Amino acid sequence: MDFVEKIKQLYRQGDALTRLIFLNVAVFVLVQIVLISFRLFNVSADSILTWLAVPADLYGLLNRPWTILSYMFLHEKFFHILFNMFALYWFGKLFQMYFNDKQLVALYLLGGFGGALFYVLAYNIFPLFAPNVAFSLLLGASGSIMAIILAVAFRAPDMEMRLMFLGAIKLKYIALFVVLASFFGITSENAGGEIAHLGGALVGYIFVVSLRSGKDITRGLNRFIDWMLGMFKPRKMKIKKGGAQTGRKMTDAEYNVNKARRMEEIDRILDKIKTSGYESLTAEEKKRLFDQSKN
Repeated sequence: MDFVEKIKQLYRQGDALTRLIFLNVAVFVLVQIVLISFRLFNVSADSILTWLAVPADLYGLLNRPWTILSYMFLHEKFFHILFNMFALYWFGKLFQMYFNDKQLVALYLLGGFGGALFYVLAYNIFPLFAPNVAFSLLLGASGSIMAIILAVAFRAPDMEMRLMFLGAIKLKYIALFVVLASFFGITSENAGGEIAHLGGALVGYIFVVSLRSGKDITRGLNRFIDWMLGMFKPRKMKIKKGGAQTGRKMTDAEYNVNKARRMEEIDRILDKIKTSGYESLTAEEKKRLFDQSKN
């Protein structure tokens, strides 16, 4: 039980990258338990993957639209999730040096959506894939991770990463290699996965280019996520600085508590500036910092 509590605590205290990795691993473990249980009773487990992976067939996708989200957390093989999570951790850490956690989560999702879109379009456009459309499925976080890799590589192209047996290599060359490898693999046995990589890579490129022109393509999705999360949070009673909701004046103790909370929030914002820069602040955080500077 202590181990379970430690895992829960690690998840609660972890950042967005930690939680993405936790979610991927949790889905993998849960799916494996179900698959093994089915096989022990000689029950076909194919329906589980069919229910969660993106189908190339348009009719199948219309009947299972949630798969464009579920597939990017779904892994069937151990080494598949192992390599993906290592890549997500390494490049996710680099991503956090230049961008914030909300952008990381949103880009992960947008990269996955882009990968699924490329996959479905390619399998329904190119005659090469026509014989496989009816039974082809896409799963894995690779498209999402490719978006993160490309975003970091275009943000800091000359940053070096040390790779085993290869030494220090600049991110722009790593990005170029993985994109070319995926392009040359679109007619291989893993054609669907390679095509999804290219879709995710394009999203990562668009993300950085858009930021340079002052537009954050993750902002709309983050607002939607915040709205969704807000629906499940209990509403907190607002206490006005001039007094409580009943109209009475706040006591000294209440005033000191509110002041301490405000200072804690300002300290958190200042720490965020040190870690990720002023540009990483949300509009609300910038407003709070500005209001505090006038006091």
